[in-house]
Amino acid sequence: MPEQKDGKPGPNQISIDLPDTVAEGIYANLAIISHSSSEFVLDFVRVVPNLPKARVKARLIQTPQHAKRLLRALADNIKRYEQQFGPIDEPEQPPFPPMNFNTPTAQA
Repeated sequence: MPEQKDGKPGPNQISIDLPDTVAEGIYANLAIISHSSSEFVLDFVRVVPNLPKARVKARLIQTPQHAKRLLRALADNIKRYEQQFGPIDEPEQPPFPPMNFNTPTAQA
């Protein structure tokens, strides 16, 4: 991002701070999306093998306009990704993610 000589963002730019705790990211292997007339709610969930209960790790609430911008940004990034690395394989999957990851059940 081009900055002015004083280190501040130039016109039409924003300085974004990324705290270390957020920079680590979270892992989610399921997204649940719901909406009302005024907002979209995206819950990012981590499903763990052999556990019947999953936990929401993050929730993003957006206006419909921002949700549509996110959709376009994801589509653009997927297109560029596939141009660089090839098509993303989409094997047929059941409508809901499996609860068993083909791992042995833990025993004490």
